[in-house]
Amino acid sequence: MLVVGAHSADFVWRAAGAIAKHTESGGEARVISLSYGERGESGELWKIPGQTEENVKKHRHAEATEAAAAVGATFESLDLGDYPLNVDQTGVDRLADLMRDYAPHIVLTHVDKDPFNPDHPVAFTVVAKARLLTAGAVVEAGFRTAPPSEFLVFEPHQPDLCGFVPSVFVDITSVFDKKKQAMSAMKAQSYLQQYYAERAEHRGNHARKVTGNKEIRQAEAFQRIVPNVVESL
Repeated sequence: MLVVGAHSADFVWRAAGAIAKHTESGGEARVISLSYGERGESGELWKIPGQTEENVKKHRHAEATEAAAAVGATFESLDLGDYPLNVDQTGVDRLADLMRDYAPHIVLTHVDKDPFNPDHPVAFTVVAKARLLTAGAVVEAGFRTAPPSEFLVFEPHQPDLCGFVPSVFVDITSVFDKKKQAMSAMKAQSYLQQYYAERAEHRGNHARKVTGNKEIRQAEAFQRIVPNVVESL
């Protein structure tokens, strides 16, 4: 599993449970952030007098590394800067090369629309383009490719304003403590912990209604960008 966020904490709020379920069952997960979110996503750290961007980056790297470890994943950042996140072809190529080397079965990232965040749609565009370049349109190509992956987006902060319609719920009840541990590591955005704990409860309610499984208490929502293929229904 490859999870790509615009900022270093994005994976925690939206996909930490799915990552934990994946790694708990023997899968491997790698988290990439295009930036640290040092300018626009680190409000608590900027309250410290004399704060600098480089110091914020160090804090964010440590937090994200701890959070990723809590759910069995690794973390790294391409450190491309945020607010605005501007990714040129070199940045796309870096991500595509990473995808070719890692050959993920599943790729998760942001939705392509967000009226409240300038960086999240950029991340979607970069990931979608890198993924297409990696797959090589499934034809013989003059460059190195990897098999096409599943491609899903995770739930944005304001789903109703971002065109997000969930097509997959992941039951994270058994790993919810791991998600809470990951969220608690992100001290630069501690104000989001309660919101996303409550969101997991809401999606758990929806998942119960879909399945009739009363054991589900928490879930995360995702939307498929490309169809999944099965042998039968």
